[in-house]
Amino acid sequence: MTDRDWAYISNDLIYVSLFAYAFAFLFYAFETAFSVRASASMDRTRTVKSNRVGTVFFLIGSAALLLGVIARGVSAGRAPLGNMYEFSISGALTFALAYLLIGRKYDLRWLGLPIALLLLIILGTAVTLLYRPSAPLVPALQSIWLVIHVAAAVTSGGIFLLSNAVASTYLWLDKVERKGERSEFAKRFPSLEVLDQLSYRMVAFVFPLWTFAIIAGAIWAEAAWGRYWGWDPKETWSFITWILYAAYLHARVTAGWKGRKAAWLSLIAGSSYLFNYVYINVWGTGRHTYSGL
Repeated sequence: MTDRDWAYISNDLIYVSLFAYAFAFLFYAFETAFSVRASASMDRTRTVKSNRVGTVFFLIGSAALLLGVIARGVSAGRAPLGNMYEFSISGALTFALAYLLIGRKYDLRWLGLPIALLLLIILGTAVTLLYRPSAPLVPALQSIWLVIHVAAAVTSGGIFLLSNAVASTYLWLDKVERKGERSEFAKRFPSLEVLDQLSYRMVAFVFPLWTFAIIAGAIWAEAAWGRYWGWDPKETWSFITWILYAAYLHARVTAGWKGRKAAWLSLIAGSSYLFNYVYINVWGTGRHTYSGL
């Protein structure tokens, strides 16, 4: 097959993943709606089945997305990390795989609905606003550091986003409990202590990788542009994100921050990553303007 054939296959697979995630979202929404209405004595057979069907569609969507990313790389003859479209579909894949893999140890079925929604937003934006045809890389990106640096950043972003979802759930449940007893729907979620620890462990696990991504980017910048650091907007916001997550870990380990304060700090740090990804890539200036927009 030609490179164009692989590009078409990739596009088709990305759309398959979109439809599969849409069906997963609908079944998760059905489960959530009936869980809210259900009483403690009500038969939950329908909600359990709906969750299982939603999970099947989620797995189908993730498999299609994985194959779509691989096909995109084959069509371009390189790692699919050269522009915002490719960064988005690869980031969505990392996010979905993080949810599935971490869900093998921790029961994260309760996060199915928001995770499916976020994936639909990321992929929907990618195929409608960010899409660029498969093409060779600009000279600055023709380096092995593309795979090393950008892959590390994409992986970190996927796990940061999942940690943010858990931290947001913590803040919502904390508000519910402060108002009184949990509703039947809220009882489906883990304890506040479990959510707090899960969010922290994900950040602690991926923070060294984010540190490595920044160092790798500096090494790549020296090779490509003759300087390690130039306070480019993307470099600056990457460093701000690093500082905020370092402050989060420091506050937990040394100051004993837990619960609500730690969750808010985690969300602020995660928001800086999203700002860097969305605003700086789309409207920012500097040497990181090869995003394809």
